[in-house]
Amino acid sequence: MEADRIVINKLREHSRLTGDDITEIRNLNFAPRELPDQEDLIRQGDEPDKSVVVLSGWVARYHLLSGGGRQYLSFHMAGDWPDAQALFVDRMDHAVCAIGPALVAGIQHKELTRVIARRPGLGFAIWRETLIDAAIFREAITNNSARTKPARMAHLFCELFYRARALELAHDDRLELPVSLVQLGEALGMAIATVNRTLVELRASRAVDFRSGLLTVFDWGRLCAIGEFDPGYLHLKKQPL
Repeated sequence: MEADRIVINKLREHSRLTGDDITEIRNLNFAPRELPDQEDLIRQGDEPDKSVVVLSGWVARYHLLSGGGRQYLSFHMAGDWPDAQALFVDRMDHAVCAIGPALVAGIQHKELTRVIARRPGLGFAIWRETLIDAAIFREAITNNSARTKPARMAHLFCELFYRARALELAHDDRLELPVSLVQLGEALGMAIATVNRTLVELRASRAVDFRSGLLTVFDWGRLCAIGEFDPGYLHLKKQPL
């Protein structure tokens, strides 16, 4: 995949890029890296000297807990910059790992800093990417603390499907989502038994199904109603649904 094309398409979802901005992106030196399932891209406490963009597959942010468990914070697909904030902080307070096989491309911070100095508009677009990440975190806090379990799961499905449709990664109302039920529970604060019961309830609504790494949306309006989903916090210029 062409890393520059993926970056341009993603940033254009929420920001205006000039011809000079696009030229700068095309001149960036992308260093590809393949990640097997569950391999860490960044560990908690690292001081990275580069940021990465996801080219294919999925990665996830997580906190490593003292007992060895994980709290998954967010899931990221092709086009996302899961550690763009590393440009602005010295030490990572969370980890990023692959969810299934993934391909990423790294860009040295020194190079990004020079590009941002030359093209402030591009810098604002990258900064906006981190601000949208922050909005997703805020929504996740509300989701996990204030919504019912079916609404909690439905909202996460809505968010991932909506973002994937914007990037043309979901087709025919289906999205390949290689998240295990254990990982889904670790993201939503649910035990595995609760995850299974909640999935049964959502299937009964005939709005959505999730099994064997495939998310299928049967009734988008009903799924949004169950999950109380309003995509405004994603700040996308176009509505893909």
